[in-house]
Amino acid sequence: MRIGVPKETWPGELRAALVPANVKKLDALGFDVTIEAGLGVGAGIPDSEYVDAGAVIADRAAALGADIVVRVRKPSADEVGALKSGAVHVSFLDPFNERALVTQLAELGITAISMEMIPRTTRAQKMDALSSQANLAGYVTVILAAMHSPKIFPMMMTPAGTIAPAKVFVIGAGVAGLQAIATAKRLGARVEAFDTRPVVAEQVQSLGAKFVEIDLGETGQTAQGYARELTPEQLEMQRQGMKKVIAASDVVITTAQVFGRPAPRIVSREMVEAMRPGSVVVDMAVETGGNVEGSVLDQVVDASGVKLVGLGNLPSQVARNASDMYGNNIVNLLDDFWDKESKVLNLDPSDEIAKGCVITKGGAIVNEVIKAL
Repeated sequence: MRIGVPKETWPGELRAALVPANVKKLDALGFDVTIEAGLGVGAGIPDSEYVDAGAVIADRAAALGADIVVRVRKPSADEVGALKSGAVHVSFLDPFNERALVTQLAELGITAISMEMIPRTTRAQKMDALSSQANLAGYVTVILAAMHSPKIFPMMMTPAGTIAPAKVFVIGAGVAGLQAIATAKRLGARVEAFDTRPVVAEQVQSLGAKFVEIDLGETGQTAQGYARELTPEQLEMQRQGMKKVIAASDVVITTAQVFGRPAPRIVSREMVEAMRPGSVVVDMAVETGGNVEGSVLDQVVDASGVKLVGLGNLPSQVARNASDMYGNNIVNLLDDFWDKESKVLNLDPSDEIAKGCVITKGGAIVNEVIKAL
């Protein structure tokens, strides 16, 4: 069975769906791997390394015409038409917001696997691309904040005087938020954090940060571990509770997202204006609507002297490691469902992982959640 890996064409996307180490593992499993020339250029990987690992270099048509096509970004309508009937397509698909794409994949008989829909279970952890990429994105948010801040993060005691540590406030303590907390602490900042799920307070405190207590009433989390969407009243309570903390912070990092829905707006323009000039706000959720009023996708906005950093696709800022981790997620997924004796990908619909991430198969939308939208 042949795996094809086209080069990413999404503007600013530097990640590759597979790296040479992944090609070696897939070759050992019995797959043939064809990649489009230049696949790893954005991540600093030359074609020669893929060839040494056992891949065949070809054009885009050959990569898209494989039995299994793996990539980072969703395909365009034209690219779906280039897939052969019965092929398996694996990528981020954004199935909650891409109904036309999902329908087209189904109509053309494509088995579409959405990497966003990998369930958060123990067995599926090694395939969870949302988490692997969010982990790196959390790191990048802190590096961006440090780059744009006129202050250093650590405390320093020098003959010229003592420099107080920067105050960093992280909103959202999921995978990205926890990594942001850990990275800011490693850089020496004084870190506070808030999450609507009180259950994560212990994790925040274990990283050396202070958990900000705000009573929002009943919140909790979904079975997948995501924060539940707050009511308008709860959002206002959250804003009021965070107001003083934000005003006293040098850096605010927002990571709050609700899976499959627009990001909640939790930092108002008034809250930004209460911050000291020179402060920095990094809105990690800017691609899904943004947590911060005034943030703009792929721009750094000056709001009364406060920098609002709204860069999208943060994992691509560390494309080499992001490609390594995403490629490992793909290999682990394929390995789990690969029947080595019959040489077929056995996506058993009763399997909990396949049930969650297989969106279309056999000419129909088979994922119950997406079908019900």
